[in-house]
Amino acid sequence: MAMINKFPRCKKLHSAFVLCYRNMSLNLKTDKAFVDGKWISASSGKTYEVLNPATGQVLGSVPDMDQDDVRDAIKAANTAFKSWKNTLPKERSVIMKKWYDLSLNYKKELATLLTEENGKPLAEAEGEILYGSGFLEWFGEECRRTYGDVVPSPVQSKRTLVIKQPIGVAGMITPWNFPNAMVTRKAGAAIAAGCTVVLRPAEDTPFSALALCKLAEEAGLPPGVLNVVTSDRGNAGPIGKELCENPLVSKISFTGSTAVGKLLLSQSADTVKKVSLELGGNAPFIVFDSADLQKAVNGLLACKFRNAGQTCVCANRVLVQEGIYAKFVHALALAIESTLKTGNGLEPGVNQGPLINSRAVEKVDGLVKDAVACGAKVIVGGKNAAIGGNFYEPTLLSDVTVDMRVVQEEIFGPVAAIVKFKTEAEAIEIANNTTAGLASYFFTTDIAQAWRVSEKLQYGLVGVNEGIVSAVESTFGGWKESGLGSEGGKYGLDEYLVRKNICYGGITS
Repeated sequence: MAMINKFPRCKKLHSAFVLCYRNMSLNLKTDKAFVDGKWISASSGKTYEVLNPATGQVLGSVPDMDQDDVRDAIKAANTAFKSWKNTLPKERSVIMKKWYDLSLNYKKELATLLTEENGKPLAEAEGEILYGSGFLEWFGEECRRTYGDVVPSPVQSKRTLVIKQPIGVAGMITPWNFPNAMVTRKAGAAIAAGCTVVLRPAEDTPFSALALCKLAEEAGLPPGVLNVVTSDRGNAGPIGKELCENPLVSKISFTGSTAVGKLLLSQSADTVKKVSLELGGNAPFIVFDSADLQKAVNGLLACKFRNAGQTCVCANRVLVQEGIYAKFVHALALAIESTLKTGNGLEPGVNQGPLINSRAVEKVDGLVKDAVACGAKVIVGGKNAAIGGNFYEPTLLSDVTVDMRVVQEEIFGPVAAIVKFKTEAEAIEIANNTTAGLASYFFTTDIAQAWRVSEKLQYGLVGVNEGIVSAVESTFGGWKESGLGSEGGKYGLDEYLVRKNICYGGITS
């Protein structure tokens, strides 16, 4: 435990830590960035305001950092890596589990902060905190199982083994729609693997990432292992470019749009970085005639309207077989009208929050208007919510065709666009006819059909009679232009490890 002895807060046993910190009180909201274990301002002194998307009110300000700031953070991470990579997995595990315990202890505070800056309903935010905390626990356990191999030698005088070692400094860019879980899923894996991190959270939701830094600091994470630099949209490009091109950074992990992912991939080419990308989706949600109608409706409600439709795995194209089409549209309309309540996520009973900003509202409304102009019918919703601001009504469109923009583009809003199909083969063709390949869903009670369709869908995630498929324990990653690599599960650590072949010679029998 030599490395832990260098950091006094790491010495206590896990159980004693929980008792000691259970009643502590931390102010998780801060107006500073976190670099090399210090809470700092931008070198330029510039800041920017973060708005509550539900009210439009200013939540606070954070540093508007630039390339010079991120270079300093990279240097700090590189220095910290020289010692952190040598810690034992068991030592890292102790810290990760303390971080996990703190996250659970501060679940309500983290969730409230998340709702204020992201807008998602409080119950949903608490669900994200539990999900996000799970990655800290999971990777804290998995890091003790980064096994290598002893390889049978083809020569009597040699012995060969393969070991895994941390890759180095990891540069990360996380999205606004899961401002807690995307940090823990990425940084949790990297830190558990023995890497250090420089992370830029989305400009709309920096407070959740900084709150996690406070808890990591309390858990005993050494200075420089986790660094979070904040910036407004104007500095996002230069910071991303610096992370990709800086030779001290060995790994890039990004979740966001496909267009930005392609740019980051190209910028990482000159230094041949290992890159993980979790990009846009265009998820099909197929309802076959054999489906259990109510289960399919409930599955779509959960899949489509979670976070007001602002997730990369949301159902985007709802394909319903002609024999059940009319019944499904009717049942879904009733469910939307009776179960979805739009409003401020901190208010009781609300399960539909705002879109993240006015640009998102304009995009969603434009897609709906385009669909109507092309012949689609509005069954429910179809316009800005009466309460105004960034709220949009949960919307159901029927008579949608595959050539409409609402089918071709990722909606990222509370709009269910229903397309009719005739045969299983047609549904699979429509589902796979896209450059995206992240998530897909279908409902059927025909077991043979379930096997056939799940194997033919060209997606990294497939939900069979299930609208929520993500789990800490399982892999998450897209095919085609939806990304590279995998996050979560037993494969998540591998993204931050490199294999080394060690051959011992001169062995005589």
